[in-house]
Amino acid sequence: MADEKKEQIKNIIKIEDVGPCKKKISIEIPEEKIKEVLVSQYSDLRKDAILPGFRKGKAPMRLIEKRFGNDIADQAKLKLLADSTEEALSDNNLNTIGEPDIDHEAIELPESGAMKFDFEVEVRPEIDLPELDGIEVEKPSSEVTEEQIDEEVAQMQTRLGVWAPRSEGSGIEMDDQLIADVIVKAEGDEEAEKIDNTEVFVSEKSFVGKVPVDTFAKEAIGKKVSDKITVETDVPSTFFNEKYRGKKVEVTVEVKEIKHLEPAELNEEFFAKLGLEDEADLREKIKEMAQMRNEQDSKTAMADSIYKYLLDNTKFDLPQDVVADQATQILQRQYTRLLMQGMDAEKVEAQMEELRASSETQAAEQLKVFFIMDEIADKLDISVTEEEINGYIAQVAMQRGRRPEKMREELLRNGSLAQFSMQAREQKCIDKLLENAKISEVAPKTTAKKTTKKKTTTKKIAAKKTTKKKTTKKKESDA
Repeated sequence: MADEKKEQIKNIIKIEDVGPCKKKISIEIPEEKIKEVLVSQYSDLRKDAILPGFRKGKAPMRLIEKRFGNDIADQAKLKLLADSTEEALSDNNLNTIGEPDIDHEAIELPESGAMKFDFEVEVRPEIDLPELDGIEVEKPSSEVTEEQIDEEVAQMQTRLGVWAPRSEGSGIEMDDQLIADVIVKAEGDEEAEKIDNTEVFVSEKSFVGKVPVDTFAKEAIGKKVSDKITVETDVPSTFFNEKYRGKKVEVTVEVKEIKHLEPAELNEEFFAKLGLEDEADLREKIKEMAQMRNEQDSKTAMADSIYKYLLDNTKFDLPQDVVADQATQILQRQYTRLLMQGMDAEKVEAQMEELRASSETQAAEQLKVFFIMDEIADKLDISVTEEEINGYIAQVAMQRGRRPEKMREELLRNGSLAQFSMQAREQKCIDKLLENAKISEVAPKTTAKKTTKKKTTTKKIAAKKTTKKKTTKKKESDA
């Protein structure tokens, strides 16, 4: 009968929406339930309590209350808070992110009447996934063309070429190398800095002496030995050298020698240096490497198509507090990166609003990818086994020239193994979607941009912050 009576004592729970993916939960614990917990706490304590003049477990309740009353009340309060919070979340199937933020000190256990308290909690977004079968995906052809091989051969000849002087009286051409005396003078400086017999490469973004000079090639082309070239440049505020950072700088170049690159000839010496027999052997090796690279690029492009489809066709609100946390982390990384590049802290601060807007956009997109992929893994019942994780580790270790066991130890030490497991699970999701996709082969895009790195960061950040509580099905990532 007592059990039946206990079951009938229910907390009064009210749940309100107070923002995107945020709930306010108000709980009222009836006085009768409070008394039950207090009686239970005192009863348990009395069994073991030893007071002067009384045998163990025989001390009067009034003395126990007087001696331990405050401690018992605190313990009862914490138990009531924990039990009622867990009950509210589980009974209402609230899939929370992180733990409820409850100020225990601000809540008092009443001497009479009900105990009331409330708290806010962020919940995982409700996601309506688009159709996952038959996603239209373009697959760039991985075929290696003769033109591609020709280009690779030419690049190799360039890398192994030698710099040779231009004929007497010849002018400077694009991509030439100059041997020159350079004078660099920053605005406001009394003395200039001189660098003798230094190399200057003529390109769209030349570095002359101590500073970058984007317009140098335009001024230099056509000039000859003994000519002087003077040009002014505004050095970026992010430049590493504080002496010239953010200043207007005048650069004077006195040309002493002009050289052009003579590509290496395809001869026996060239092939011997590379450990090859002849040009046919070279072209075969290039084709093999290009084939592997093209296949990887093709896989990356198809995965990017899947991500774009999912992002374009899945609309839901994001938990703003989590977005803010992620944006803060991204902003901190951007801030540190600019400082490491040499920008003054004051100038970084001046760019903070622009950086903050950028970090918020990145955080929102990264979290959206994370939640979508996690929902897909749940819907398709995709998980990863220990053997599969080890396989992924071995694959990455091989790509980086590492031993798999050493890489696993490193992942364990820095706490990245769980994240690595999520990456492996996400890759399985992509592979599954590609199995049922409508794939059409297209010519490769020479200017295609890879977004894999951004996707990986998404998982890393979201996995670090998010704690999932599902009452219907336990996810592999939570294991």
